[in-house]
Amino acid sequence: MPMDVVDYEIFGHEMQYVEVELDPGEAAIGEAGVMMYMQDGIAMDTVFGDGSAQQSGLFGKLLGAGKRLLTGESLFTTVFHNEGTGKRRVAFAAPYPGKIVAVDLSTVGGTLICQKDAFLAAAKGVALGIAFQRKIGVGLFGGEGFVMQKLDGDGMAFIHAGGTLLEKTLAPGERLRVDTGCVVAFQPSVDFDIQYAGKIKTALFGGEGLFFATLTGPGKVWLQSLPLSRMADRIVLASRAVPGGGGKEGGSLLSGVGLGSLLGDDE
Repeated sequence: MPMDVVDYEIFGHEMQYVEVELDPGEAAIGEAGVMMYMQDGIAMDTVFGDGSAQQSGLFGKLLGAGKRLLTGESLFTTVFHNEGTGKRRVAFAAPYPGKIVAVDLSTVGGTLICQKDAFLAAAKGVALGIAFQRKIGVGLFGGEGFVMQKLDGDGMAFIHAGGTLLEKTLAPGERLRVDTGCVVAFQPSVDFDIQYAGKIKTALFGGEGLFFATLTGPGKVWLQSLPLSRMADRIVLASRAVPGGGGKEGGSLLSGVGLGSLLGDDE
């Protein structure tokens, strides 16, 4: 399917959003719930599966929807189409603190493999598929399971990384050991495997888990400093540490103190 060539601009620092400019007739696809705003003249349509498969009949739609379901995403994708006579803009916002990565798929071989919740938006024509992990160790202990997202095409795609982003190009045979949750995306030429931490004491008490990922070049990888799962775990631990179980007034300095007492009410 021909790719729409879109211009874009990324705004913000910790909580970013990307603004995509569409010429008349151009379109962009976005993950459900990430649209921030769109200008007048842009029509929004929710399609079954992914937007690249709409011309291939019922089977293509079902196949596209099934792929998205396997990766844990919604069965539907939103398409934003410029039906006006001039340039129009639509913006997509990141779901949690981090960085938005703009990837021109034509510069990375036409395919990008990424974690299941990394995809944000793309130019119309980019296909959203699945990449099965052939190694059982990666599937069981890789943090992302057997199924990851695969983006195919030669247009722009936008993915999201939590915290600070590291983009690194690995030389042939160069190996990088990474926390399993910190892997955002990589080229298919990169070998993704899982390695045991090595020592029982380190695995049990080191705080880094039993396994870590190994990425072996050649190819480009994108890493994140703050995986969503790690941030969620810290929030849960912090809420449990609040005296009183995190109730409405639990742990508050005002617990048990009436408003009248604070104001000196004599009544």
